[in-house]
Amino acid sequence: MNICVYGAASPDLEQSYYDQARQLGRMMGQRGHGLVFGGGNTGLMGAVARGVSEENGYILGIAPGFFNTPGVLYQKCTEFIMPETMRERKQLLEERSQATIVVPGGIGTYEEFFEILTLKSLGRIDRPIVLYNMNGYFDLMRSFLEHTAKEKFMTKDILKLCRFMEDPKEILDYIQDYGKGV
Repeated sequence: MNICVYGAASPDLEQSYYDQARQLGRMMGQRGHGLVFGGGNTGLMGAVARGVSEENGYILGIAPGFFNTPGVLYQKCTEFIMPETMRERKQLLEERSQATIVVPGGIGTYEEFFEILTLKSLGRIDRPIVLYNMNGYFDLMRSFLEHTAKEKFMTKDILKLCRFMEDPKEILDYIQDYGKGV
């Protein structure tokens, strides 16, 4: 299965984030899962890709051509697609994967997460969506979504469309069992 991972490109994070992201990538590769990601060399994107690479796993990078500058893109991708726009990039990330894991990130990661969650809430896709809650990073996001439902800006059912999880083994087990009635 190809798993899309959204996450930070920042090179300035605490080391524990990189270590956890790399371990997720290793576990994906060990289980035979491919990585579909934004193609970045740095940050958590790059850490997951390095982990998958260490296990000789499939890696599909997808990034617009304007990102093709020295040091920005991960050079060891199995395959690389360079669409014209960020919108095309997101569509390809969705189309070329069967599951989504969101690792900590900034506004780009939030935007990607909310788009994929919205598509699922509208019944346009059906896939597992997991927020990898490293170091409690997504605790406030979970509280915010619960508050949004409490205030009736969305239904509580939307909260069931994604999972907040802290253990990469449990994340991958959930993704593998998704839709099997487990």
